[in-house]
Amino acid sequence: MSKVTVVGAGNVGATCANVLTTCSIADEVVLLDIKEGVSEGKAMDIMQTAAILNTSTVLRGVTNDYSATADSDVVVITSGIPRKPGMTREELIGVNAGIVKSVTEQLLKFSPNAIIICISNPMDTMTYLIHKVSGLPKNRIIGMGGALDSARFKYFLSQALGANATEVEGIVIGGHGDTTMIPLTRYAAYRGVPATNYLDAETLGKVAADTMVGGATLTKLLGTSAWYAPGAAGAQMVKAVLHNEKKLISCSALLDGEYGEKDLCIGVPAIIGRNGIEKIVEFDLNDEEKALFHKSAEAVHKTNDALAGAL
Repeated sequence: MSKVTVVGAGNVGATCANVLTTCSIADEVVLLDIKEGVSEGKAMDIMQTAAILNTSTVLRGVTNDYSATADSDVVVITSGIPRKPGMTREELIGVNAGIVKSVTEQLLKFSPNAIIICISNPMDTMTYLIHKVSGLPKNRIIGMGGALDSARFKYFLSQALGANATEVEGIVIGGHGDTTMIPLTRYAAYRGVPATNYLDAETLGKVAADTMVGGATLTKLLGTSAWYAPGAAGAQMVKAVLHNEKKLISCSALLDGEYGEKDLCIGVPAIIGRNGIEKIVEFDLNDEEKALFHKSAEAVHKTNDALAGAL
């Protein structure tokens, strides 16, 4: 029996729980929130699709009762305030650091062996915070950002190519921020053929630029952070762990010399399986890509410096 806890029944958390349930990714899902009735109501609504969508997963909502999360295999942290138009992810750090620290400590009391997936923003810094406050082995803490950024990259690539997004390859590394992520256009492909065979440099450049502001674009349109793709990306990572998929997914991982960086969490390709991050894969970056990655790492380090009060 597999069990997953999703903390935060807002748009992202509820979407993650919905995908986990309706796609039968886990046997049991617990959706937890601090606001009375919200998680219970959303869980009931989702469970009323069970007969329609033929799922056997059991989802239940609880209000601030961490004992209900006991013995979870994977926990997904989405807690925190969402972005508003004009806000950067980094501006959320003050409020969200305290929330994420408290949630992590509570979860580990009841599920000390769980693998933690962090979605809360600023995601790379919140993932780093979880490492510092939990003391867990680095393979057991995964930041979701790169999975979402790569999905957005594939979407924009598919639009430019006029292709099905499932047949497009694309990966984004670096920080999960509008100016720090790095869509690797050189590695983009359509059915194994380099995208450069189909798209000129200007078009590929626009695809990369659209990817980088993908979140900000949606925030401007919606008036708050996006939730369908972030929630689904979190569920994708849970599935890779529970089903031991050994899948290559870009995610925020704690580096210890990989890509020439140490003591920070940042987006890199990794093999995700039952043990969490089973291997960090080092792509052969060219000089320009290396420079962009190190610049991104510097920005993430700077954001991490603001964590001093939360540690």
